[in-house]
Amino acid sequence: MQRLSGKVCRGACDVFINHRGIDTKKNVAGLLYDGLTTMGVRSFLDSMNMKAGDRLFDHIDRAILGSKVGVAVFSPRYCDSYFCLHELALLFESKKRVIPIFFDVKPSQLVVKDNGTCLPQHLRRFHLALEEAKHTVGLTFDSSNGDWSKLLRNASDAVIMNLVEVEEERKYMRKLR
Repeated sequence: MQRLSGKVCRGACDVFINHRGIDTKKNVAGLLYDGLTTMGVRSFLDSMNMKAGDRLFDHIDRAILGSKVGVAVFSPRYCDSYFCLHELALLFESKKRVIPIFFDVKPSQLVVKDNGTCLPQHLRRFHLALEEAKHTVGLTFDSSNGDWSKLLRNASDAVIMNLVEVEEERKYMRKLR
């Protein structure tokens, strides 16, 4: 199991990558994970950091709570996923910095879909999280004519800048104690 070696984050991570796997795991989410890992940034991507037998919510929730920054990769089918919306809500509820990437979707297209199986309090959490994301400066990308290297460079730069700011804030707060 080489995936569990030092390069892959099994404990606390710097960055949690929230994404709809069917849309983005083999492109933007996977490429961003690879790029950040190469740079030495401990990143969490479910397919790279989980193994058979891991309990989904327990493992993912711990990774979110232990992370410093979240990257939310919004895609056309993102809002169809309870897991994606739960992760996004937990990122905002735990006061993480979230960098939105709007991948082949406009912020105005992101809406919670009620298929009748979701509890009202979850729908409210999800709606609040999407509204927060829509009002956060992010990156936009059109895969049909966008520059992939520019997207990945901009996303990596945004992650690094936010990680530095989070660390500076933590140091400042420690000095105040």
